[in-house]
Amino acid sequence: MKCPQPFLQQAKRKVVAGVKQEVWAMQADNVVMLRQRERVHQDAEPIATIYRNLGTTSAEQVVTRALAELALTMAGLANQVRSHELSDLSRQLRRLQRMSENLGMISLGLVAADARACLESADSTSFAAVWARLMRIAERSLAPDKDLLDQSRL
Repeated sequence: MKCPQPFLQQAKRKVVAGVKQEVWAMQADNVVMLRQRERVHQDAEPIATIYRNLGTTSAEQVVTRALAELALTMAGLANQVRSHELSDLSRQLRRLQRMSENLGMISLGLVAADARACLESADSTSFAAVWARLMRIAERSLAPDKDLLDQSRL
């Protein structure tokens, strides 16, 4: 019998109740571990506007405070998801979305909106996948990487 999938190999043949059966096993040498790498899109204009309007010292304080609040919101969301407290999650995701948009974090805002949509449609499988993506995007967005804006598409 021909292998049903190219990554499987025949492990053994057996006879059960007079019927010949073949058992297939995955070949370990064909398994590739993929690493997720999210590209983060940011818009520098909202931050630049804050700096133009408030001056360097005040703007630095405002932006630092806003980023800290965003990080705390994300940590709170992570705790809610971990403990399966989903009652207020949609509202908190909307808050994260607004905060992200105000800071020009395009990717983070869009994925937060996607997570809300999955949550509101009660699709737990897609929510789990989008939540994992939200965590990756948040990690990259909040990383103290000075070259992050240079790597993003403005």
